[in-house]
Amino acid sequence: MQLVIRRYRPSDKDAVRNLFSIGIREHIGPCFYRAMSSPFYLVITLALCVAGYLLGSMFGAVMLPGVWIGLVYYCCHKLYASFVREKLQTDMQDIPANYLSKPDDFFWVAEAEVDGRAQIMGMVAVVAKQNRKEKHAELFRMIISPSCRRMGLGLRLAQTVVDFCKERGISEVTLETSSTQTAAVALYKKLGFSQVLTHTETQAPFWIVKLAKVTVIRMKKHL
Repeated sequence: MQLVIRRYRPSDKDAVRNLFSIGIREHIGPCFYRAMSSPFYLVITLALCVAGYLLGSMFGAVMLPGVWIGLVYYCCHKLYASFVREKLQTDMQDIPANYLSKPDDFFWVAEAEVDGRAQIMGMVAVVAKQNRKEKHAELFRMIISPSCRRMGLGLRLAQTVVDFCKERGISEVTLETSSTQTAAVALYKKLGFSQVLTHTETQAPFWIVKLAKVTVIRMKKHL
């Protein structure tokens, strides 16, 4: 598959927004599996099963853990779905204004021809900020289509951001990802990013983040 990384065009809007939505929502399943497979959650599930049986019947033994499992899935779904909804209404609603209006900001897409038609297979953006006498930048919206995984596209897109920042005299690049996105964390580490902070501050309520067992990982690379 021949992939071309180029500047975002207004005609890419629908494809980019759709890929963004798919790329973020696909973390719901792994997030749920990661949470439910933790020893603490397994103990809670088993305890609720036993409690339901002792308090009622086989129905109770199924219902109580079922409610618990449903609650955890709801939190995982809500966390990522609300993120998608918010971003589609804000920065992803007007990409040129938010990512292409300043000289040191940029938005790239990776395009490939599939069955005779050009399709968007990946994206990444960067926003630069002035900090005293130095410029630093933040990497955003790194999404790779499932059909292009393990082909080196993520590495190419991230390296494109790093090279772009070096050319403009930017001293460091930061980014944030979630603990669920282990492949992304490994990719960034391969490029020389190091973890500098973890937190749980998101647009979702704290209890949802807590039950989903997700942390936000902040990473940084000095150029």
